[in-house]
Amino acid sequence: MQFKKKWIISAISTVLVALVGAIVGAGVYGCKKQEPQEEDITSTELIEQETQKEDISTMEPVSLENVNKIAFASNRDGNYEIYIMNTDGSSLKRLTNNSDDDLFMSWSPDGRKIAFESRKEGNPEIYVMNADGSKQANLTNNPSRDHVPSWSPDGKKIAFYSLKDDSYEMYVMNPDGNKKKRLTKNRSHDMSPSWSPDGMKIAFCSERDGNFEIYVMNADGSEQKRLTNNPARDTSPSWSPDGKRIAFASNRDKNFEIYVINADGSEQKRLTNNPDNEGNASWSPDGKKIAFVSNRDGNREIYVMNADGSEQKRLTNNPAEDRWPCWSPMLPSENTIE
Repeated sequence: MQFKKKWIISAISTVLVALVGAIVGAGVYGCKKQEPQEEDITSTELIEQETQKEDISTMEPVSLENVNKIAFASNRDGNYEIYIMNTDGSSLKRLTNNSDDDLFMSWSPDGRKIAFESRKEGNPEIYVMNADGSKQANLTNNPSRDHVPSWSPDGKKIAFYSLKDDSYEMYVMNPDGNKKKRLTKNRSHDMSPSWSPDGMKIAFCSERDGNFEIYVMNADGSEQKRLTNNPARDTSPSWSPDGKRIAFASNRDKNFEIYVINADGSEQKRLTNNPDNEGNASWSPDGKKIAFVSNRDGNREIYVMNADGSEQKRLTNNPAEDRWPCWSPMLPSENTIE
């Protein structure tokens, strides 16, 4: 019996030694770690793996949606609403859907918000919304008429004109509607503000000298200076991104055409030449192109041309009225996904 117990113990020991040796041998001689299944890999790890597979030096930056867009107003669905599209006229999208007109847009410098004029509560007021059309808020909210917002380059002010004191005058306010301040004071109308790219000056049109002309003033309303001087109507100034030129509309040659002048009023040059009216110029962020409105094809449509007036191209094409284009800014680098 004792012999039999020794034999059993010896046999068990032999088996255990063999098993341990097999396990150790497998560990020493290359037993590979099991690869995780697809469902075990987090999305972050998948992104890292794909990035490692690609040559990132050749990858194009992917920009946010509202880079290189043109906002405009159209009555294609009844009353005027705000739309955006790509700069070639594609990917049209409606942003507002209100009971009355929404028009005269101005992008915030970071491209995330749009100020606009709306008449949905009766009289014209200045509103702001996200660039996707959400969270619309009334900034002015008073019984007078408030028109044509223009966002300052630093994003801290919005200029507009208002009929608070018997004539249209220029005002500025904070982007939340607070701290409204009057900039001009005369018995004639001052309208259509456009900020210089450095935020130091505001161009506008005024009829204080008998007919509408283009003026410029400091951002605090001081040193108001007349830039154009002719018996026709010069309106709707738009400052170039480099600060050197101002585009505007004028009927000095019978119908309204788009002109450009140096920021000091010198070297006036005509850019368009058609028998129908054209205006509402808006510069591209790089200053190479100008979007504008023309009714050369029967109704008002959005067009684009080079900054010298060449290569004029139609962007919209429908029987309704498309007006007041406003080119979006280029977003800063921190808003670009590399």
